[in-house]
Amino acid sequence: MYRFLLSRQWVILTLVAVALIPTMIELGFWQLHRHEQRVALNKVIADSLAAEPVAAESMTSPGAEVGKADLYRRVTAKGRFDTAHEVVVRRRTNADDEVGFHVLTPFVLDDGKVLLVNRGWIPADGPSQTAFPKIPAPAGGEITVTGRLMPDQTTAESGIKDVQGLPDRQVMLISSEQQAERLGRQVLGGYVEMTAPEPGDGTPELLPAPDHDSIGNHMAYAVQWWLFAAGVPVGWVVLARREVRDRAQPAPREQTEAEEPATV
Repeated sequence: MYRFLLSRQWVILTLVAVALIPTMIELGFWQLHRHEQRVALNKVIADSLAAEPVAAESMTSPGAEVGKADLYRRVTAKGRFDTAHEVVVRRRTNADDEVGFHVLTPFVLDDGKVLLVNRGWIPADGPSQTAFPKIPAPAGGEITVTGRLMPDQTTAESGIKDVQGLPDRQVMLISSEQQAERLGRQVLGGYVEMTAPEPGDGTPELLPAPDHDSIGNHMAYAVQWWLFAAGVPVGWVVLARREVRDRAQPAPREQTEAEEPATV
């Protein structure tokens, strides 16, 4: 009755079903892990934003990497902005998805070390984005800045290619190592998204706080993949039983080529 399962068609179908089940289960666990990672990240962000600001030099140092546990940690630093060595980060968008630049300004601390400060977003002066834009000056003299500590940007994490040969004073990624080489000074690892003091005329636009409430659809996708995995053997059994039923039915009688003529 079930000898048809040894046919080429059914062997291929069975092998495909056997391969799909573990694949779908693994995809479900992958989505589950992404859900867990997002929940953990949300907690780190919430804790960091709720904590009292600490000195930036207590969280990072020249050549250091900012760990995930310190992501968005509120820090403060006292010093002066060095606008002469200011650069802009290309192809960055604001809350309205307008393309422009992030303004990256070295902040010279009292001990001579440099902290990179992202002062916010400004629009591009033109569609080419090749000319260095006009940037409002920050507060002059010695001031205290507050911001969120961030790790150096990489292509692997951001998906942004670190293009070389850009116009003068323009970069694609914020890298403390690259800026230390350019400035010839000790630069603290990572950078800071400035939150205070706020610019007097509202520009550059300060970067908004990160979203740490949404968790995405990863858990729903995980359940969906597991349901698909459970449905594969069910579907295989349904198809096999239908095949058995179809084979058990008698073949229809062939219609005679022509009926005999009636006798008169």
